[in-house]
This record gives sequence, C-alpha cells and structure tokens, in this order.
Amino acid sequence: MWRVRTDQELGELCKDLDIVADIKRKRFEWMGHVARTDQGRTVKEIFESKAEGNRRRVRPRLRWMEDVEKDLRDMNFKRWR
Repeated sequence: MWRVRTDQELGELCKDLDIVADIKRKRFEWMGHVARTDQGRTVKEIFESKAEGNRRRVRPRLRWMEDVEKDLRDMNFKRWR
C-alpha cells in the first residue's frame, strides 16, 4: 500500500544519508559521462548546444545546466570546461 511519508519518517529511514549531496554527486557523474562521449552522439550535441529563441515572459524555469553550474560555483570551481 502506497502512502505519503512524513519528513520525520524519511529522516529515520535515511539516518545519516545526505540526499541533496547524493543528487548533486549523481548530476556531476552524468555531466562527466556526457562530456566524455563521442562527438556526433545526440546527447553530446544537446549538451553542447545553446537554445535559440526567446524564453517566456514569466519567471523562467531553471535549466539542468544552470543548476549544475550553480552547484559548481558553490563549490568554487572556476573553469570546469
């Protein structure tokens, strides 16, 4: 049976795990994997491309790469490419 768990229940299940740090680590692993792939692969082309056109006028949603770059800045990485 599925149910929504409380923060306290999740904390007891995870104990000392830092979920945010784990998510950031996985994000960096994926970025490194994509950066090392061969040219011409679809994932690599998307990773290196820049979106064209205008974004909506409402508050823009964060893109995956913007989030990764923010994490890298927080960790004081200057030039990672």
